[in-house]
Amino acid sequence: MYLEHINGPEDVKKLDSKARLTLAQEIRENLLVMESKHGGHFGPNFGIVEATIALHTVFNSPVDHIVYDVSHQTYPHKMLTGRKQAYMDPALYDSVSPYTDPAETPHDLFKIGHTSTSISLALGLAKARDIMGGKENIIAVIGDGSMSGGEALEGLNVAGELNSNFIIVFNDNQMSIAENHGGMYDQFAELRRTNGTAENNLFKSMGLDYLYVNDGNNIEALIDAFEQVKDMTRPVVVHINTLKGKGYAPAEANKEKWHWHMPFDIQTGQSPASGSSESYAGIFAEYALKRAKTDPKFLVLMSAVPGLLGLSQERREELGKHYLDVGIAEETAVAMASGAAHAGAHVVWGSSATFIQRTYDQLTQDLSLNQNPAVIMGSGSIRGLMAATHQGLSSISMIANIPNMVYLAPSNAEEYIAMLDWALEQDKHPVYIAISSGPVVHVEGSVRTNFDDLNTYEVTRQGSKVAVLALGDFYDLGEKTVEALNSTLGIEATLVKPYFASGVDENLLDNLVKDHDVIVTIEDGIIEGGWGQNIASYLGTSSARVLNYGVKKAFYDRVNIADLMRESHLDPELIAADVKQVLGL
Repeated sequence: MYLEHINGPEDVKKLDSKARLTLAQEIRENLLVMESKHGGHFGPNFGIVEATIALHTVFNSPVDHIVYDVSHQTYPHKMLTGRKQAYMDPALYDSVSPYTDPAETPHDLFKIGHTSTSISLALGLAKARDIMGGKENIIAVIGDGSMSGGEALEGLNVAGELNSNFIIVFNDNQMSIAENHGGMYDQFAELRRTNGTAENNLFKSMGLDYLYVNDGNNIEALIDAFEQVKDMTRPVVVHINTLKGKGYAPAEANKEKWHWHMPFDIQTGQSPASGSSESYAGIFAEYALKRAKTDPKFLVLMSAVPGLLGLSQERREELGKHYLDVGIAEETAVAMASGAAHAGAHVVWGSSATFIQRTYDQLTQDLSLNQNPAVIMGSGSIRGLMAATHQGLSSISMIANIPNMVYLAPSNAEEYIAMLDWALEQDKHPVYIAISSGPVVHVEGSVRTNFDDLNTYEVTRQGSKVAVLALGDFYDLGEKTVEALNSTLGIEATLVKPYFASGVDENLLDNLVKDHDVIVTIEDGIIEGGWGQNIASYLGTSSARVLNYGVKKAFYDRVNIADLMRESHLDPELIAADVKQVLGL
């Protein structure tokens, strides 16, 4: 084996062409075993193996700086920069971040989990190098899907004026997470068809030099290209044509499914069955298909992550004109949603809350200031925490405090559908609906269907002394907390379902403090600036004690969710113990 002797890029540089081919195969073999047991980003890493070997053969990392866009394609990079055991030893699979992390090695420059950022970050490195008299190469590695992001295009525009070394490796595998969308992709296809000679060339029009490598999975061709551009004193794009998922037939055949994958059987590519297949994403997808048949104004917008709303390729095709994917361009999606709603469309845009962070200006200015009734669907939960780059825990503090925005938090599937119906039919407010990351919850009987009377909560269980207000998908935790208060303290507590994270039910709170000594708020997100603190602020001059439960403001990286919940006292017994202490019992 060659891989077991690779402890850094200096060892890669010693290999000949035959050894490099063997190393690529060994990297894929170890990744295949690791991913089959652990899961993770599959297609991006299998497609960039050869380019990674070539980069570390030609350039001198960490003296030369390599910045990976999104960085979910850096498993091979990590294997070649001293972290191979994290992909070879099952006991160490979680010992490194799935993204670049400077805390692990100087070969990683930034913590990066979002897309379209590498060019701008690398430009900062290049400008600092130039003013300080450095000579190192600066390389930004970016996928074709990321090019549709506004920051990537802004970076290209700035790079065109940089009269010094700056290398962009454009990894063109013809895919984002799903298929690419946007007019630029026809031009990229023309560049591939003409071996890089097509007249229409985005990169040249931005003022950059250009080099094309047709076989971007050929190590020797890549080495030759990188040697040509190394130490150049002009900005240049090296456009490499690669195959996403290369080396594993199921991943090559279904690139969308294998962008990220759960553990699977290597022989069949199938993952073991895991409980109920029902999900809130799937519920929305079925809802959208039915609505599209009866509502000619219905429009679903997505920005490169259709799976977050259960929209498989077949479902997207069935939606037809009622569906549009704008690619990785979340800001444009929100502005389009506002424009479509203004024109009378019943429009929904959905994404992960961690990606929605990018759209704060559009949510505020383009949508809420204009009070257009678009519907935003966002997923983000303590229960779904991944790496520090993908948290989504700030959606309440970020979005619920925007003027005119109505933030709804359903606690079960029936409320989820009812909120969707109301949000799409009303024409007065932009509406954000939080999508639970937990298992689907169903309830029998009727649920609230009209939310015109904004910021009105519902008492679902009347008691006294202690009131528990449990928002959205943490309503189940509120129910268990009320039971724990009864069983451990003998207190018949009041339980409240708030529905709205964007406002305070002043009348209800005024009544609660008349015969309740403690008000407990429970929310699925960060406490600071959240819904619970708004409750506490309103009750600040009252005699009631307010206990806010969520998680503290922090970047959480690969945490044990159960441990975090306990540490945050998001546990019925611990909340009951806190109440006991406050009451002096």
